[in-house]
Amino acid sequence: MSAPEFPLADGDESIRPSGLLDVLRVASVVLDARGRVVLWSPQAEELFGYTAQEALGQYAARIMVHEQHVDLVIKLFADVMHTGQSWAGAFPVRRKDGSTRLVEFRNMRLLDDRGDVYALGLCADQSTVRQLERDVALSTRMIAQSPNGLAVLDTDMRYVSVNPAMERLNGMPASEHIGRTVREVLPHLDVDEMEASISEVLETGRPLVGHRVVGHTPADPDQEHALSISLYRLEDALGTVLGVAASVADVTDQHRASIEAETARRRLAVVADASARIGTTLELDRTALELADVAVPELADVAAVDLLDAVAEGRRSSLGPAEPAVIRALAVRADDAPEALRAADSPGQVAAYGPDRLVTECVRTGRPVLVAEVRDADLPRIARSPEAAELLAGAGVHSYLAVPLIARGEVLGALDLKRTRNPLPFTEDDLLLARELASRAAVQIDNARWYQNARNTALTLQRSLLPSHPAVTGGLEVASRYQPAGATTEVGGDWFDVIPLEGGRTALVVGDVMGSGITAAATMGRLRTATNTLASLGLDPARLLEHLDRITEGLDHSIATCVYAVHDPESRQCRIANAGHLPPARLREGRRPELLDLPTGAPLGVGGVAFSTTTIDLSPGDRLVFYTDGLVETRQDPLDERLEALLGLLDGPDRPLEEVCDLLLRTLYQPDNPDDVALLIARVQQPD
Repeated sequence: MSAPEFPLADGDESIRPSGLLDVLRVASVVLDARGRVVLWSPQAEELFGYTAQEALGQYAARIMVHEQHVDLVIKLFADVMHTGQSWAGAFPVRRKDGSTRLVEFRNMRLLDDRGDVYALGLCADQSTVRQLERDVALSTRMIAQSPNGLAVLDTDMRYVSVNPAMERLNGMPASEHIGRTVREVLPHLDVDEMEASISEVLETGRPLVGHRVVGHTPADPDQEHALSISLYRLEDALGTVLGVAASVADVTDQHRASIEAETARRRLAVVADASARIGTTLELDRTALELADVAVPELADVAAVDLLDAVAEGRRSSLGPAEPAVIRALAVRADDAPEALRAADSPGQVAAYGPDRLVTECVRTGRPVLVAEVRDADLPRIARSPEAAELLAGAGVHSYLAVPLIARGEVLGALDLKRTRNPLPFTEDDLLLARELASRAAVQIDNARWYQNARNTALTLQRSLLPSHPAVTGGLEVASRYQPAGATTEVGGDWFDVIPLEGGRTALVVGDVMGSGITAAATMGRLRTATNTLASLGLDPARLLEHLDRITEGLDHSIATCVYAVHDPESRQCRIANAGHLPPARLREGRRPELLDLPTGAPLGVGGVAFSTTTIDLSPGDRLVFYTDGLVETRQDPLDERLEALLGLLDGPDRPLEEVCDLLLRTLYQPDNPDDVALLIARVQQPD
């Protein structure tokens, strides 16, 4: 049977009885003046083993205490009945089944309305009482001495009790907690979330363990604290919900340590990412963009990579205190900050920043510049112009950091960082990360700029050595192309030439010096000059290649391949010799394109190998296509398949030669090709 609920005085609510007495299983016994049992409770039946029918009318001393204590108990009973003073004690009893149990007694005198005297005895198993006492003592000491804040809230979420640790955590004595809500005691925490959690625990009975809350407490309102909160529903023995027990631990130190650990982990992850992503090529602009991509959004909302213009041109730069910094923008990256992006210099743009600008200070001193909280007065020193300063203000730039790019002791430029969406200002930790990124990227940027300068020098040299020829010469229409190697390698030694000869003849030359860089370009220039000189002597193609072979042997062990052809419009023939080069292709009306069947010959510079001349017929409209291996060779495709692809592109209707050149390069040449390409196409014209 469930316990009844009793209405309060106003009749609006009802309460249920406590279950504590049920835990103790207190037995009630009433004795008359002679010591006979006149009332016997069900709990007494359970405790002593006698039913009410068996106990009623019996002398209590005989059935309620051990025989060895009967005399003492009778005397104590007489004293209670005579004096009216109650007594208490513990005595062993012999139960009906013969077992012995230690029982705690409370005895007191009763008077009825007629003046008759009775004795009331309250009895409980002493082991149960002692266990409850131990539990209460343990709970009391643990609660009082616990380093965690402990509190009990009633079902209205008002404080009922708090321990000393909770007093210290909340910064107020226990008396100021009692009867107040969490919202009233801790207004600076996320009270809505806490109240929702308490309500859920009250409703479901499911505990909430280790829930972390970050905020300010009355005990330390100036510092942010992290609290670990656990909530448990309290119920009595009958299942009545009494409220919620709250355990609160201050885990601020662990919280800060975890934040620091996460910051360190993030920094390492960004640095590792930078090591993998920055410097994948030797292209200066791409390397700078890779740095900007790593910085956004992990470190900043806007990142710009700028190089001193003198450094970009290959010169050292040293700024005086009153000198402006002439800066070339290499890359800019923004995360959803269009106004800040418009305020930045576009990649490739060169701008002068006055000596008062922060980026000028950064590259002049070689030290970082950190403005944790940007004010309106700071923006003119950050932006390149008043208009740009207005754009930065509109973008919400609130924190700024510039870090120098230093490689091999030279300041190259700066990594310029701004925050707009990220509400946190730049910190010293951010500065350390930015310097680490800048340090790693600066070496890659320096490598890229030296490579680019060297490559530009070699490319300029090579282009200066290549011919400019008329579109029509000696009965031939001619078109040509030169494609430098991909940006990750140096230029090579490929060349072509169109040489007018006596009698209306024309020499067509395509060659490839093995190797790359300025040395290959210089060797190519010397071979081209020698070829022009020997061609003017009217030598047979095979004989000319023999002379070139001996010349090449003397050029620091250089090796080159070459095809030399002489077209004679009178005889409508072409005499061709090959020195280890890929065969030219011939296109004739109504026939499929073909590779000329020529003796391959040895490359120039091998020495001691004879060359042979092959004569082919050429009719008006016929075309010859000369090319170097960079057009058709790849690392993953068989050469036969690539040559077949070349012939397939040449097949079809007759096109203008310039279009054919563009088609071949666009289709066959791969941007990452480590070799350059020389391409020469000649078409035989109708005689006048």
